[in-house]
Amino acid sequence: MAARWLKVLAAAPLMLSVLTDSPAKALVPYVAVPAEPNLEGAGLGIAQAAARLLRIGQAEDAARLAALTVQLIPEDPRGWVLLAEAQLRSNQDDAAAVSLAKARELDPNNAGILFAQGSLALKDSRPSEAAELIREGLKLDGKNAGAYFDLGNAYILMGQSGEALGAFERASGLRKDFWEAINNQALVLYEQQKTGEAIKRWRRVLGIKPAAEPTLALAAALNSEKPGNSESLELAARALAEEPNYVLESWQKEQLWGPRLRATAARLLAEPALRADVERAQANAGANDDLGDE
Repeated sequence: MAARWLKVLAAAPLMLSVLTDSPAKALVPYVAVPAEPNLEGAGLGIAQAAARLLRIGQAEDAARLAALTVQLIPEDPRGWVLLAEAQLRSNQDDAAAVSLAKARELDPNNAGILFAQGSLALKDSRPSEAAELIREGLKLDGKNAGAYFDLGNAYILMGQSGEALGAFERASGLRKDFWEAINNQALVLYEQQKTGEAIKRWRRVLGIKPAAEPTLALAAALNSEKPGNSESLELAARALAEEPNYVLESWQKEQLWGPRLRATAARLLAEPALRADVERAQANAGANDDLGDE
């Protein structure tokens, strides 16, 4: 979920003063409660600080500040959106769902909130619900490339490859350098037995971003046409060195690789010339994530 939805205004800090009598008597604290405008200003100022923490990757601290923001200005949907994003980035998905629901209640026509709810449903393996939320958001904001990308992923999980391809093409049409959307077009095309078209898309992706996923996918597709060719072997070695997790079929499946591509990749990785690269990747797989080798 992107922080682009939220622009927080600077505001005055919250002022609390505590007055006590002499030490010989019981302490009776006095709290000066700020007036309503000051509460709003304080909340927005805290939200600004929380947004800064998010930008530098301190999501848990940002969530704590954002929680204070919504206590001070509970009727401002921006604070709830900020809190939800901080919670998502600190893996508090259940809490984020509650915050997004509150934000939507306050601002039902905010497409960004609907997109965020869709992304969360997708992450929680509820693709049908995700697609419904994203489509509703696209009625309000039909030019959001990221939303079309998420919609395409939901369609893949629902087994609707034609709709998925259309959504990914809309995404890359809106953002020409959206290599992930072009890569996922190729994933769909490959499962549709359109190998040549898939190869063209993966080559296009590598012209934008030489990432591990399209590199290995292209290597597998090329190897299926001419087993053991030098380009396939070189691409595969490069991809495994960059991201060892792609040696795992479980990881490939997590990235929405279909059964045809996974089987093709398995044949490539069984090439004797790649034995050392595969063994090295297997040893390093899971080192930087929680998936591990299942």
